[in-house]
Amino acid sequence: MALKNLPQSIIISRTDNLGDVVVTLPMAGYIKSIAPKTKVYFLGKSYTRSVIEASSFVDQFIDKDEVLQNPLMLREFNAGAIIFVLPDKAVAHAASKAAIPMRVGTSHKVYHWLYCNKRVSFSRRKSDLHEAQLNFKLFEPFEALTEPAFDQIKNWYGLDFGNESTNFSQWLVDDKFNLIVHPKSKGSAKEWGVENYADLVAQLPADDFNVLITGIKEEGDLLKTQVPQLFEHSHVQDLTGALSLDELMGLISKADGFLAGSTGPLHIASALGKFTLGIYPPIRPMHPGRWQPIGKNAHHITLNKECSDCRKSDTCACVKSITIAQVKSKLIEFTKYHNQSLNGK
Repeated sequence: MALKNLPQSIIISRTDNLGDVVVTLPMAGYIKSIAPKTKVYFLGKSYTRSVIEASSFVDQFIDKDEVLQNPLMLREFNAGAIIFVLPDKAVAHAASKAAIPMRVGTSHKVYHWLYCNKRVSFSRRKSDLHEAQLNFKLFEPFEALTEPAFDQIKNWYGLDFGNESTNFSQWLVDDKFNLIVHPKSKGSAKEWGVENYADLVAQLPADDFNVLITGIKEEGDLLKTQVPQLFEHSHVQDLTGALSLDELMGLISKADGFLAGSTGPLHIASALGKFTLGIYPPIRPMHPGRWQPIGKNAHHITLNKECSDCRKSDTCACVKSITIAQVKSKLIEFTKYHNQSLNGK
């Protein structure tokens, strides 16, 4: 399917966090799949620059802060269209001021009636679609694909984190399943609980698993205070606070598996085709139907129920009731599939 009147260059704007950006990258991949010569620019926050620039489907990153300082700089890209995947009043104003010919946004934001000349009506909150699928609704003005399948999405990330400056082999073990465990989420997800992670790691066979604990320094300090036993096992390495975001992404690309709640690094791991397991609450719109990892080897665990009891709470009883045995069983299954792929079966 060819996009109708697709301009020679287009800007995708998503100015929120890492996971949100990762599930938006397939829009760039889709454009390149049907119009390889089209220039695709991605406008985002500086924090997400590394992951955006790691996509082979994005020609150039545009920094939001620079745009807000000088809105007319947008004219330098000669973009025929800009798509506001995340509504952003300030950036929408800048795009209008820069007179980008086609400015696409949702119809549900009042300021889009001022700054966007193509408005699409759909509701994310009430939809059963995944966030990555909902993003494609904004292709409607181009008469393009608006509801991709997961099997299509997983091919449109284009991520490659080749980082030769860091020796990741110092943390990896050749004859074990190298599993990154990312227990905390900086408050972005309902968490399984540090005690559950500690008990799980203690039960993973040391002969089969090399466990790498990651997170920012503050999270590492919290883990050492609350569950110091997590780091006392011979098959566990503490990398909390030791890696930059670039280095974490590089490590994920070299590891075999990833375990976490709904976090940006989880989506990076799934996009890279790693054996990924996400632990999710059944609460809409945080549930896996909206935010599960999508990738070649992406999996998730949640309770099969409708629940909103913990919506306003920092913790979630439904997430914490997921058993260690359930998670362990899935991880053991990963090692079997991984060994089969290494043996060419």
